[in-house]
Amino acid sequence: MNRPDGPERAYDVVLFGATGFVGELTAEYLAGHAPAGCRWALAGRSKEKLERLRERLARQHPHCAELPLLVADARDGAALRELAAATRVLATTVGPYVWYGEGLVAACAEAGTDYVDLTGEPEFVDRMFLRYDARARETGARIVHACGFDSVPHDLGVWFTVQQLPVGVPLRVDGFVRSNALFSGGTLASALTAMGRGPQALAAARERRLHEPRLLGRRAVAPMGAPRFSRETGTWALPLPSLDPRIVARSAAALERYGPDFRYRHYASVKRLPVVLGGTAALGATVALAQVPAARRWLMARWEPGSGPDAARRARSWFTVRFVGEGGGRRVYTEVSGGDPGYGETAKMLAESALCLAYDELPATAGQVTTAVAMGDALTARLRAAGITFRVAATH
Repeated sequence: MNRPDGPERAYDVVLFGATGFVGELTAEYLAGHAPAGCRWALAGRSKEKLERLRERLARQHPHCAELPLLVADARDGAALRELAAATRVLATTVGPYVWYGEGLVAACAEAGTDYVDLTGEPEFVDRMFLRYDARARETGARIVHACGFDSVPHDLGVWFTVQQLPVGVPLRVDGFVRSNALFSGGTLASALTAMGRGPQALAAARERRLHEPRLLGRRAVAPMGAPRFSRETGTWALPLPSLDPRIVARSAAALERYGPDFRYRHYASVKRLPVVLGGTAALGATVALAQVPAARRWLMARWEPGSGPDAARRARSWFTVRFVGEGGGRRVYTEVSGGDPGYGETAKMLAESALCLAYDELPATAGQVTTAVAMGDALTARLRAAGITFRVAATH
């Protein structure tokens, strides 16, 4: 750690999984936006692929021609420990994280290295809390999961909304997500893996509840809402059983600014009822198929990991998350919006999260923490400067 009581590391940021679909986009973003003097490196299991990526980056950014390349496999514990010990911040795109992510979390927790990833897998996050939160607190490592579209716009968007509401009163926030984006093979693999591990995920969540400190004198919850027509947005609202509301609730539990009694509900926002009905049926069928290993493998094979929408399709993609917050007799409407959520903006969010941990003045935190708790306003400011919109749409 580059801290007064820690040794100097060779690198400020290492990007692990740099040659995957999102990894390459993140590398491209860092090549164009890492500050002068930033010591960063590309890491992955194939030296040849890393060399080809470096050559592509150098054609547009000549300073990348000498970018360090670090070879490590996600299942090689010794290599991961060496990787973690070499850098102040380690960003990883290698998923599904429940299969390939634990070794790197363990290495970072032991080395006191800050860690960021793109996971949307609740089971993985819960198991990493149970196994490595205590050690990370001892070493000073900040373990920050879900630093992409899962769950940065939602976590920081709710934090932004809460700051527009009165202090010290019960607060209620609803989030409504809309997007026209496509997914990649890696995203599909992670989603299907999570869907197919329902019993394991429930067991991890129950165990976490037994070990997680309980709030005293405050409440922070994220209940599953019911399908409904939202007058606030003029759309149908479908509850989203994703990691995002859990992340928001953990931020609210950690920060008193969310008030004495906080509730968040998370929805997909759909304009047309036939789309609602069709989407619900399709999701149910996918969840059912994901329970059968052979069917799950067949679905994953339709979109190979490392594949994804091309640049033209990503350029047409967008997302909007609208929030309705209430408390103390005040109502506020806010919005977080940007371009292609799963890839272009996710790469931006991951890279800026890593740079934020490396360079910004932040609250003193350690262990498994959320983006709002670890980085909060500093990361919001970075994302705004990078083109992601956070705005107050209306107040009453």
